[in-house]
Amino acid sequence: MIRRTFNHLSGMQLIAVGFFFLIMAGTFLLMLPVSSRDGAFTPFLTALFTATSASCVTGLILVDTCTHWSLFGQLVLLTLIQIGGLGFITIGTAVSLALHRKIGLKQRGWIRESFNVLDIGGVVLLLKRVLKGTALFEGAGALLLFVRFYPKMGFAQGLYYGIFHSISAFCNAGFDLMGCYEPFSSFTAYYDDPLVTLTLCSLILIGGIGFFVWNDLVNHKWHFRKYALQTKMVLSCSVVLIFGGALFFYLVEGNRLFAGMSTTGKLCSALFCAVTPRTAGFNTTDIGSLSQGSRLFSILLMFIGGGSGSTAGGVKMATIFVLLLHLRSTLLRTTGTNIFGRRIDDATITKASALLCTYLFFSLTATLIICSVQNFAVGDTLFEVTSAVCTVGMTTGLTGQLNPFSQCIIAFLMYVGRLGSLSFALSFTDHKKPAHIMQPVEEINIG
Repeated sequence: MIRRTFNHLSGMQLIAVGFFFLIMAGTFLLMLPVSSRDGAFTPFLTALFTATSASCVTGLILVDTCTHWSLFGQLVLLTLIQIGGLGFITIGTAVSLALHRKIGLKQRGWIRESFNVLDIGGVVLLLKRVLKGTALFEGAGALLLFVRFYPKMGFAQGLYYGIFHSISAFCNAGFDLMGCYEPFSSFTAYYDDPLVTLTLCSLILIGGIGFFVWNDLVNHKWHFRKYALQTKMVLSCSVVLIFGGALFFYLVEGNRLFAGMSTTGKLCSALFCAVTPRTAGFNTTDIGSLSQGSRLFSILLMFIGGGSGSTAGGVKMATIFVLLLHLRSTLLRTTGTNIFGRRIDDATITKASALLCTYLFFSLTATLIICSVQNFAVGDTLFEVTSAVCTVGMTTGLTGQLNPFSQCIIAFLMYVGRLGSLSFALSFTDHKKPAHIMQPVEEINIG
């Protein structure tokens, strides 16, 4: 009966339902006394918020991960992060492949929806490459972090911390165990450590560019001209955001938040501030101490996010790229929206516009509600809300001050953000048929 019900669900609906059940299972496990260090039951709302944050690879937390959760609780979180990062459809298909089961057309369609790729052909090969690549990058990241953690933590703890943070970084989750130094401190103790900083940044970026881009890079190696248009756009946008963002933070915060740091510390901190909003949630500096300009710039980076079909959130780089190109073509009155010798389809532009509008709607509505309920500063609230709906996990310190009602709003935003706000909305209308009769056209004034 259950299997028959799932078979009637569209890909979007299956992903929405699957994540809901994953969150509920995680909530139940985190509530158990064995999951907390003091052996007491964790309140339902705290467990729900944390399970949602882990499953939706966000990183916003109400309790410190290291000091509150036991080893069992931390392993539950790590499992939720890994499943949430790759997608439960990916994990389920991997199990089917391991058991030598046939992957049918319906299942291939689910994989296509999960990876957000256009063609159903080759999705199983893409999935295999994703699994191999994930194991390779997470393993390499864990080894590099272990090299740094081992001298201070010992072999067992250093290895565990390396694995935990490598998975968390690759999945853009932002959960950390650095509360062993100071609760909610994240990686502030390693702000000037190039090995830790560059390893985490690399994992965040690799996990966040998108699995389609992975596949394209494997197929065409270093031949840029042979890349698909999406790959060219994602790589170009990434370079601009990484280096442009790092330069911005270095110039703006060099004599403010970064004052007193060594040159290495400033460079590492500037790079980390540029990378982590897209959309990892770690921090090596005090986010609450950023200047107002840097906070606004961080909100923009969080809103843009990573690549489509990746572990990252946000409206995605390709969406912003397409809309900027469309704006350029409109202002210059050119025919079509063109880039890299290709024209972007009108349907893609329409979808990008709808995606931007839905994210803005959720962000502004939630900001309005939370500000009305708790009278927080608009800037801090917008930062928190954007961090949630774009599954970033950065905070200026507002998370711990949220009342139960606001916590539920933030948890809902994390869930919507992981699914994609447009996909969430479409999951309710996926089987509705469009009307065959079109209404008469009447022009209106715009602008």
